[in-house]
Amino acid sequence: MEDKIEKLQKWIDGSKRIVFFGGAGVSTESGIPDFRSVDGLYHQHYKYPPETMLSHSFYVTHTAEFFDFYRAKMLCLDAKPNAAHKKLAELEEAGKLTAVVTQNIDGLHQMAGSKTVYELHGSVHRNYCQRCHALYDAQFMLQSKGIPTCTCGGTIKPDVVLYEEGLNQRTLYGAVEAIEKADMLIIGGTSLAVYPAASLIDYYRGDRLVLINRDATPQDGNADLLIQGSIGEILSQVH
Repeated sequence: MEDKIEKLQKWIDGSKRIVFFGGAGVSTESGIPDFRSVDGLYHQHYKYPPETMLSHSFYVTHTAEFFDFYRAKMLCLDAKPNAAHKKLAELEEAGKLTAVVTQNIDGLHQMAGSKTVYELHGSVHRNYCQRCHALYDAQFMLQSKGIPTCTCGGTIKPDVVLYEEGLNQRTLYGAVEAIEKADMLIIGGTSLAVYPAASLIDYYRGDRLVLINRDATPQDGNADLLIQGSIGEILSQVH
């Protein structure tokens, strides 16, 4: 493990355009549950599967039930950035890291100080009225009852990408461009099982592909450096 950390450090020292691509494993260390681990949402028992309740169809046809689940399971507003979030913000501040591309919707990268963050699946911190487009924060959504309603009478929808919805094209373009220009790509805390997000790493053309994850992923064989373990513990050893 020490050899791998040394190699990671050496590569970071020699890079100027690092991009970090991360998933739920980055946020679980801040106490936010993921979907696919043993104690994740997929293994908890609800009336409907989580992917059904977080789908566009369910939002339209079972709006009140959608918001009950959303408030209970998707709004983790007490969570704080962990060592991984903080180290990535440090690397950006030092002029090493050019962008964070994340599948998470919790806003913890920005809370830690990261400036260039491409949120592929949106953010719980942005909510808008579907009628007049007025904006509301996450605290409003958490404290709302039933279906959150704007002063104009419209339904307030979270700016998160639900199942059956497409990714924001501007965000997608920015993420692809950052990955294409990267001289080092660090993938961390993701099973690389969610598409189309996982396919973005195919745009990386360099020879410093680092994969840090607790469990095996479909891309392990393609990594130039594979480190299995806690993303926070590993990145906190980088200077």
